[in-house]
Amino acid sequence: MKFHMLALTSAAALALAACSDGAEEATPAAEDTAMADTTANDMATETGTIVEVAQGNPDFSTLVSAVTSAQLAETLSGTGPYTVFAPTNAAFEKVPQATRDELMSEAGREDLTGILTYHVVEGNVDAATLTQAIQDAGEAGYTINTVNGGTLTAMMDGENVVLRDAAGNTATVTATDVPASNGVIHAIDTVLMPS
Repeated sequence: MKFHMLALTSAAALALAACSDGAEEATPAAEDTAMADTTANDMATETGTIVEVAQGNPDFSTLVSAVTSAQLAETLSGTGPYTVFAPTNAAFEKVPQATRDELMSEAGREDLTGILTYHVVEGNVDAATLTQAIQDAGEAGYTINTVNGGTLTAMMDGENVVLRDAAGNTATVTATDVPASNGVIHAIDTVLMPS
C-alpha cells in the first residue's frame, strides 16, 4: 500500500511539474526511504486544497483570479470533496476580453459565480470513473450534474473525454486526476457556459 501511495505521490508531482513553466528542475525524491514513507502517508495534507493546487500551477492563474473575484475560494477550500473541470488560461483567452472584464467586475460577480460553479461537481470523480460512466451511458453521453444546478454531457471523442454544455459548446479534458486534499482537478481547454 505504501508503494502505491508513493507511486501516486510521485506521479502527481511529475504531472504538476510537467505543467510548470520549466524554470525549475525536478530532483529525485527517494533520497531517504523513511522520508518517502512519511511523504506518502501525508499526501493529502501536503497536496493542498483545490484552490491551493490551482494557485501553485501557472496554467490556472486566470481561474484563481476568477475564483477570488467570485468569492468562491473559501468554498473550494472547504471539506468537499469536489471535482473541478478547470479551464486553463488558454481556455479563458478564448472568451472575448470585454466579456472577461465584465465578469470580473462587481456587476458581473453573479454571472461569474454561475459560470464557475458550472465547472464543479460534488464528489471525487476520477478519470477512470468518468470514462467508465461514459462507456456505460453509450452514444447519448453521460450526464453530469454541476453544483450550479445545470448539467454537462460527457462523451468520448477518440481517446479524449469531451464535455458539452447546455449551449452545445464543447471542451476537451487535457489533463486528469490532479489531486487535491478536498477533491480532484481535471484541466479543460474551453470555458463552458450554463444556459
